[in-house]
Amino acid sequence: MSVLLAGCATSSEDYPSLALRDFERTGSFTAPDARPTLTPAPLPTDTRERLAALAAQLDQAHARFMEYAPTARRLANQATGTQPGDDRWASAQVAFAALDSERSQSAVVLGDLDLLYADTTLDFVVREEVEAARDASLVKIRQEDAILAELRGLVER
Repeated sequence: MSVLLAGCATSSEDYPSLALRDFERTGSFTAPDARPTLTPAPLPTDTRERLAALAAQLDQAHARFMEYAPTARRLANQATGTQPGDDRWASAQVAFAALDSERSQSAVVLGDLDLLYADTTLDFVVREEVEAARDASLVKIRQEDAILAELRGLVER
């Protein structure tokens, strides 16, 4: 045991002193200001162009959906109370399929907008335009979903 403690008893000249040095006694330390404000980069031009193209695709798909919705509504009203196998029921189902197809086109655009939103978040660029386009697409898709649910409800009565 004494051999181990002997290793600690070497000359103090081999190690620096832990006493305060003169330059440590003067001066003051100031805490840095609050966290620096980070500002996202502007939305790149190619991203802005992609966003405009997606918004145009969504508008076209939604316009086609809304254009065909009155025809589907008429066919759904005619099919109210019918059973599978009836021509009116089949016509209504074909109309629903056409509306579903246009709704699917809107959903594809929403998926692309979701990816674009994730990319802008990860790239730390301004994403408000992407978020606004995404929110607008959700409103249109919800409107389409409500119309489809209403029309299907007419036939299922």
